[in-house]
Amino acid sequence: MTVLVYYEAVFGLHVTSNMNTGIAGYRTGPMMAAVDDFELKVIGKQTHGSRPWNGIDPIVTSAQIINSVQTIVSRRTDVTKAPAVVTFGAIKGGIRNNIIPDDVTMVGTIRNFDMGIRDNIHQQLGHIVNHVAQANEADIEFKINEGYPVTVNDPELGEKMLPSLKKVFGEPFVVDTGLITGAEDFSFFANEVPGFYFFMGVTPKSQDAKTAASNHSPHFYVDETALLNGVSAFVQLVQDY
Repeated sequence: MTVLVYYEAVFGLHVTSNMNTGIAGYRTGPMMAAVDDFELKVIGKQTHGSRPWNGIDPIVTSAQIINSVQTIVSRRTDVTKAPAVVTFGAIKGGIRNNIIPDDVTMVGTIRNFDMGIRDNIHQQLGHIVNHVAQANEADIEFKINEGYPVTVNDPELGEKMLPSLKKVFGEPFVVDTGLITGAEDFSFFANEVPGFYFFMGVTPKSQDAKTAASNHSPHFYVDETALLNGVSAFVQLVQDY
């Protein structure tokens, strides 16, 4: 037997420390960034640091790649359409001060709010990595791991459900979050049916949310009384829908 289930809409919620208890944040249209990660290995030829001409330096090549990649966003992306970020998070190579190593490995992340821009960044990143390595006679192993697409709140659904949030939190306490460069797998659901995703503050009202530890900090603190707001909001959204 085959069972077909059809969903009309999807709702999602995330707690955040950068808002106080009793406040909800939302945005229609693109809200959270697409995220991908990349892995790059630059392969040179080991030699003694006193005789660099006998080898191929993957450290110098890596430095040139990192500097060149900065132009993808600053010079090759239309940031008036949507912002983007390309960040190197780790670089590892070499074990001694006087040895040029065989290889260097690097990893990083890509964030953006437009899937066309995402494709262009992938293309430009591959172009730069390949050509800089070729210019230095180095080899590369390069891979982009595609992650989550852009999290988009359906404008029509958002307009319909915003009054529901205001019933729970109160109109002055439902605010526009602006674009968020974090990413969310809710985006996959919202690509299938109209989605509405929002944030809820969990920092106690007695504390300044601007200085509160972030969600991924070991000092992250949740005011558990705020969780009742989340339950109420979901119930209200479903009832009103």
